[in-house]
Amino acid sequence: MSEIDETRARELLQRERTRVEAALRGLQADRSSELEEIETATDPADDAGLIEEEEIDDALISQLRGELEAIERAERRLEEGTYGLSVESGEPIPAGRLEAVPWAERTADEQERFERG
Repeated sequence: MSEIDETRARELLQRERTRVEAALRGLQADRSSELEEIETATDPADDAGLIEEEEIDDALISQLRGELEAIERAERRLEEGTYGLSVESGEPIPAGRLEAVPWAERTADEQERFERG
């Protein structure tokens, strides 16, 4: 287990789950209303703006779903007793990183290397 105790980890993950799920609900509701507007809009310029908003919402929804999946993986690691340890090296993830990104799977250096490919 990491430098963050289990109770704090659960609090952080639940807070983030609540935030992400609320954001997803809001974006999905916005997207539904935008689709209705596109169907009823008569000006092509209005359609273009609405379509652009829809594409942005789709990207945000995809990002939030990815965060939710990462939160779910972190919750499983918490249950398994491996929360706070890098999935790559097994090294402890610093408490400050877990406070900022409770679903972190790697140390900051490992994550940077992972994202670079």
